[in-house]
Amino acid sequence: MVTTKAYKGLPMEGMIATWYARNTSRDMRRFTDTARLVAERVRPGGDVLEVAPGPGYLAIEMAKRGHAVTALDISKSFVRIALENAARSGVSVDVRHGNGSAMPLADASFDFVVCMAAFKNFTDPTGAINEMHRVLRPGGQASIFDLRKDASLQDIAAEVRGMHLAAWNALFTRFIFRHGLLRAAYTREQLERMAEESRFGCCEIESRGIGLELRLTKDS
Repeated sequence: MVTTKAYKGLPMEGMIATWYARNTSRDMRRFTDTARLVAERVRPGGDVLEVAPGPGYLAIEMAKRGHAVTALDISKSFVRIALENAARSGVSVDVRHGNGSAMPLADASFDFVVCMAAFKNFTDPTGAINEMHRVLRPGGQASIFDLRKDASLQDIAAEVRGMHLAAWNALFTRFIFRHGLLRAAYTREQLERMAEESRFGCCEIESRGIGLELRLTKDS
C-alpha cells in the first residue's frame, strides 16, 4: 500500500524546526494580532483548535486570552517545542501529534479552527478543510491564513525586513519565500474552488498584507 505524505517539502523536524521557531519568534505581532481577531469571533472561553501550530506562538496567545486551545501538528519536533513554549509562558495548550487531513479528534468538538502559514504545505488541502468542518460545532467558524500567490517580491522583502533578522538570515528567508513558499501558495480562485468542493460549500476571502484569510462557516 502506498502512503501519501501529509505535507509538501522537507519535514519540519530537528534543526529545521528549531531554526523556524527561532526566526518566527523575532516578530510576534502577527500572532498577537491574529489571536485578537480570533477572540473577536469566538465566545469567551470557547474551544479553539489550531491546525499546524509550529512552535505554538499563536496557540499560546489564544490561551492567554482564556480560550481552551488544542493544537495539532504533523511534526514531532514542533509538538515538543510548542509544549515547551506553552510551559514557559505559563499557559495550558493541549498539543497533539497528527495529520490535519485525518485529525485524531472527535466530531463537533470546537467553536473555532485556525490554520496559519501552513495550509499551502498540505498534500490534501480539501481533505483538511473537510476535517475542519467535521470537528467544528454547528455554527462554528474556521479561518485559514496564508501567503497570497500574487504577493509581490517587494512586499515580501518588506515583510522580511519587519522580522528583524541578521543580514545572512534575511537573505536566506527571502530565498525561501521566493523559491518555496510563493510557488506553493494558492490563488484566490483555487481556494474558492476548494471551499466550494468541500463540506462548507462556500467561503469568504479577504486579502491581508502579503497574505489572505479564507473564512469558512459551518451551518447551524
